[in-house]
Amino acid sequence: MVLFGGRSAEHDVSCVSARHVLAAADPERYDIEPVGITRSGDWVLAEGARMALEDGVEHMPDQLSASGPTVEALPALNGTGGGDAPVTVVLPVMHGPMGEDGTIQGLLELADVPYVGAGVLASALCMDKVACKDHLASHGIPQCKYRWFTIDQGELRRPDGSVATLDDEADAAIDALGLPMFIKPANMGSSVGVSRASDRAGVVAAIELAATYDHEVILEEEMVGREIEISVLGNEDPEASVAGEVVPGADFYDYEDKYDDGADLLIPAPLDATELAEMQRLAIGAYRACKVEGLARVDFFYEDGSRDPARNRGWMVNEINTMPGFTPISMYPKMWQAAGLDYSDLIDRLVDLALARHARKHRHTRTDH
Repeated sequence: MVLFGGRSAEHDVSCVSARHVLAAADPERYDIEPVGITRSGDWVLAEGARMALEDGVEHMPDQLSASGPTVEALPALNGTGGGDAPVTVVLPVMHGPMGEDGTIQGLLELADVPYVGAGVLASALCMDKVACKDHLASHGIPQCKYRWFTIDQGELRRPDGSVATLDDEADAAIDALGLPMFIKPANMGSSVGVSRASDRAGVVAAIELAATYDHEVILEEEMVGREIEISVLGNEDPEASVAGEVVPGADFYDYEDKYDDGADLLIPAPLDATELAEMQRLAIGAYRACKVEGLARVDFFYEDGSRDPARNRGWMVNEINTMPGFTPISMYPKMWQAAGLDYSDLIDRLVDLALARHARKHRHTRTDH
């Protein structure tokens, strides 16, 4: 089952990713059931997508539509809600909250079905940028400077629970992080709700925007370095791909750059063997520290002094994405393709990893004592 759509602002990205997963999955190995989740949270059998797939990949639309007959989630997973048999593996091509944050993963655990990607804990941890950064810091993983707070109905609370005005927080953030800075919703991906602020008024406006997507907001110093990403694949023994460098077409790698082909992507990234080895080591270390399994894309800033001689702190982990985009221009599959693993073989590996993890879990399920 390819599960796509969802209730987050990344619904459309998911629909595009799922289309390409369907097109790449080997029809000789899989009977594929596309199931969509609407923006309101209803589960639907995406019959249009299935019929288009049966007619041939060339007949498929550019993105799937989360539309069709409504079905209950658990019956669909157990083969009584539209399919002829219980689902063997779920590939939740879901991005953002209510999909990549442990919620769908929890449902799949309750249904006892194998699924691709990180489990409940790792999904939730890596979705929350604040929790992930705090956790990585405890493992000694290098990162940029950041601060965070929650905001609801105009009331801003800092981590110690104290209340501050938005203006006071903007001033404190400028003192701590400098300008320009980045302001982000803590639980969102695809650069949705992200702003680069270069003055006090911009910081205030950016906080207000981010708060429309999440009540938790994170502020980060601007990194003067290269943006380089790497794909990780595996359970107990993860491996890292070649790296890819992003050269943004805008002020930063925003939504349009990511999905409208606005950025230049250099794959493999121009790194020497020592630089790549260190990046791979840190990526796998961050992946293990957050207990990720299946797959993730680990995003870095690399301060090598090339853009500012005073900025030479080296590798800094930015984010871990446990269900990265799978569109034709998405970095995760493109980096594996450059490493010699094509799209369809990548899907096979992900399915095999899901089955292996599910079997391992069932070897450790004793309930008596």
